[in-house]
Amino acid sequence: MEYLSGVVERITYSNQENGFSVIKIKSRGFSDLVTVVGNLAAVNVGAVLRLKGEWKHDSRYGRQFSASEYTETVPATAAGIEKYLGSGLIKGIGPVYARKIVDYFKEDTLRVIEEETDCLKEIEGIGEKRLEMIKNAWQEQKEIKNVMLFLQSSGVSTAYAVKIYKTYGNESISVVKNNPYRLADDVWGIGFKTADKIAQDLGYDRESFVRCRSGIKYVLGELSDNGHCFATREQLIQEAVKILEVDDKLVESTLEWMIEEKAVIREYLQDEDEDEDEDDENKEAIYLPPLYYCEKGAAEKIKSILGGQNPLVQENVDKAIEKLQREQGLVYDDLQKEAIKSAAGSRFMVLTGGPGTGKTTITMAIIRIFKQMNRRVMLAAPTGRAAKKMSEATGMEAKTVHRLLEYSPAGGYQKHSENPLACDVLVVDEASMLDIVLAYHLFRAVPEHAVVVLVGDVDQLPSVGPGNVLRDIISSGAVRVIQLKKIFRQARGSNIITNAHRINRGQMPYLKGGKNNDFFFIEEEDSSRVVEIIKSLCTWRLPRYYRVDPLKDLQVLCPMQRGDTGAQNLNLLLQESLNTSTVGINYGGTSYLRGDKVMQVKNNYEKNIFNGDIGIITGINREDKTLVIEFNGRKVEYDSTELDEVTLAYATTIHKGQGSEFRLVVAPLTMQHYIMLQRNLLYTCVTRAKQVLVLVGSKKAIGMAVSNNRVQQRNTCLDGRLSVSKK
Repeated sequence: MEYLSGVVERITYSNQENGFSVIKIKSRGFSDLVTVVGNLAAVNVGAVLRLKGEWKHDSRYGRQFSASEYTETVPATAAGIEKYLGSGLIKGIGPVYARKIVDYFKEDTLRVIEEETDCLKEIEGIGEKRLEMIKNAWQEQKEIKNVMLFLQSSGVSTAYAVKIYKTYGNESISVVKNNPYRLADDVWGIGFKTADKIAQDLGYDRESFVRCRSGIKYVLGELSDNGHCFATREQLIQEAVKILEVDDKLVESTLEWMIEEKAVIREYLQDEDEDEDEDDENKEAIYLPPLYYCEKGAAEKIKSILGGQNPLVQENVDKAIEKLQREQGLVYDDLQKEAIKSAAGSRFMVLTGGPGTGKTTITMAIIRIFKQMNRRVMLAAPTGRAAKKMSEATGMEAKTVHRLLEYSPAGGYQKHSENPLACDVLVVDEASMLDIVLAYHLFRAVPEHAVVVLVGDVDQLPSVGPGNVLRDIISSGAVRVIQLKKIFRQARGSNIITNAHRINRGQMPYLKGGKNNDFFFIEEEDSSRVVEIIKSLCTWRLPRYYRVDPLKDLQVLCPMQRGDTGAQNLNLLLQESLNTSTVGINYGGTSYLRGDKVMQVKNNYEKNIFNGDIGIITGINREDKTLVIEFNGRKVEYDSTELDEVTLAYATTIHKGQGSEFRLVVAPLTMQHYIMLQRNLLYTCVTRAKQVLVLVGSKKAIGMAVSNNRVQQRNTCLDGRLSVSKK
């Protein structure tokens, strides 16, 4: 091992997920800056480092020092201190205030901040508010440094130190030492594998009970992230043994204890043709408690709603439809009339169908019928963009389900069975996006007398969260379902709609475009050329021809995040092409610039911003290390440490685009994406485009997607709980 000392001049790259960084340091004896690579996520510009490692030669980047360990000391010179403070280390001190403070206190600056912080008020522009911010940030960064050093000594990335500190504060190190597996439960972004690595370095027994319990919960959590409400016993034990690398008997005994203590819930799955008392081990369903109670509770509430009396008299509905046809100058066909009557004459009804089949028209008719009869109607959708689309279509206010239920992190859902929604009719659009947790909380807030109408396209991708709510409700046979199939004349002229239905039937879409077409296919097998074509389409070809704003009106949708034609790579290229701003904040190897299009990737109930919401960065404050993102006209402030909740959104995945509609959609579809090429993915992509869709890629990839209708089966029991033929 060799040693190298120097001052950090520049941070070229920093990955917050794994801590890997590339920095440039100025070191005595070297005429040029030295490139250092390694786990250096906690390092700031201006810091003085003593590094332990070895010299390596990279074929692309040349000679580098690969650091395995480092120690840090604060700079001693005034110039070094200014660079150190101006790097963004302390919230409240950016380059401007760093210069002012160091000009005033010279080499004594860091001692003053540490011991006599109130003296900073002598600097022009620093008042009580900024002083308090600096005090708190200085203390916090000291504690974070301690956590980082502790994690580093355990051989774990320091990238999670800020999150750990925010969760546990000054108790961080003691919590991690006492039970590192708590991190997997308490800290967003830290999973079992990271917690397990810390535990192993701290000397935890691989066969300890606490490790096995955490591993079992991890497997159940991973399955729920993939849409499952439960694991079969066999599935759970098999995956847990693989993750934990222990004997299956140890996993079995731990699982039995967890069942006994209600840490997980066991339920025996019952087939229709089997005896009720037969307890086959392979038929056990193992749930995390919240998912069990949500699935069971949702089924019970739907049954309760179905058990109520029909609210309207049939003769009144017929008259209302006749009146509505006269007012609107429309004539509904038999199926449309049946849909309206079903909504008015049922307690719980599903309206489904593909694009161009008149779902919006019938939804509007249902709303008008109820309003004619002085019923209070509420509209909701799972996401902000879906709610906005519903508002624009109906001319009425539509809220996200979370807003409708008045959810807050501190108080939970304010609307529930004891304090129900003030409505007679609840209409929920994009119902295919409802996961089981959200569905449960929504249904339990429905008043006893109210009617529920779920509207959605069951052939789209299922919810990101656990469950398959809309499909399960339909397949149960317990509720009235109207499926609209007829494509209306005005929609037949759209190749987007025609091709969406062809794809859904397992037929290749028509790929030959034309001047007045709305569906285009550009054939290109070379992924690097696909990237260049998409870049030209988004930066000048489509915006110039259709006279649209590429940020507001155009969206790139990708099957995957990774790869040349994945969302991550396309985001960086499109950011470079579409945003010329130099004002920004760096986080996790990404520069977030003023004017960037970004997407929220985690529900943040405090900010009332949810997974999938798209916004524009409108403000950057380098001094305070904050930025402002505008979502649908509402401005929300983010601290730089919260930027793991957002990502660039010039390009995003098709899953993330679900529930949204964009004027123009550009989508790469290549054999690079073969793992994800499924019919419902392509169908969902095509139906996101309102005006124009451009597919770029290979016919083979399109053909593979169309022919692959093997939709992943999710472990759910909602349909069985609702079915009249099952208990």
